[in-house]
Amino acid sequence: MTIVDEILISANKLANEGKKPTVALIKAKLATPAPLPTIIRVLKTWQHDENFIGQTESKSVEKHDTCVTEEETIYCTKDDIDKLQQQLIEKLSVEINALKKDLKEIKNLLKSQ
Repeated sequence: MTIVDEILISANKLANEGKKPTVALIKAKLATPAPLPTIIRVLKTWQHDENFIGQTESKSVEKHDTCVTEEETIYCTKDDIDKLQQQLIEKLSVEINALKKDLKEIKNLLKSQ
């Protein structure tokens, strides 16, 4: 279950109890800590679904190899994020090394003048 699912489930449970889901109430109910901006973002788009109070197969992303988008929200597993992070690091390293090489050539040209 993703943190987004956990936030949605908590909000639905609170609403089912007749309480208005707030950031503080959601934060207190979560089993997994979540950053406040994530809770706020999810609550902004949340719509009460009294039946969504547990994990469902349609929302599960644990079995996917890639991120999935749903209603302008991106659901990714930690492995997906780690892979994307590693790819970005590798691409940035290549770019940085190319810039270092160019800078070294510029320095050598300036020294020779």
